[in-house]
Amino acid sequence: MGNDAAASLLTLDVERDGDVALVRCHGRLVAGVTNILHAKVCQLMPDSKRIVLDLRDLTYMDSSGLGMLVRLYVSAKAAGCSLELIHLGKRIRELLSMTNLLSVFTIIGEQGTMIRF
Repeated sequence: MGNDAAASLLTLDVERDGDVALVRCHGRLVAGVTNILHAKVCQLMPDSKRIVLDLRDLTYMDSSGLGMLVRLYVSAKAAGCSLELIHLGKRIRELLSMTNLLSVFTIIGEQGTMIRF
């Protein structure tokens, strides 16, 4: 898949507030584009204590996307920062629940968890 095609599947917007980074994901997190998210989030890790992935505009995620979320979680822990998810859609929530990963991630904005953005 060419870079233009990959970019049209997944786009990212980043906001920073001190040592907190918010990454808004738009489109589809699928095989062939997961490296876009990986590269962007890994760039943020050295200067961030907390990285929040906003999945509100993520329309679809396949097993490669799921694997990438786990990989980023492990990388963030190793780098000494937290990786949190916000605005899970119904299908993505179901996927995380089916794979028993929903309890692994910190889902913010639910059950009284504070949001700083």
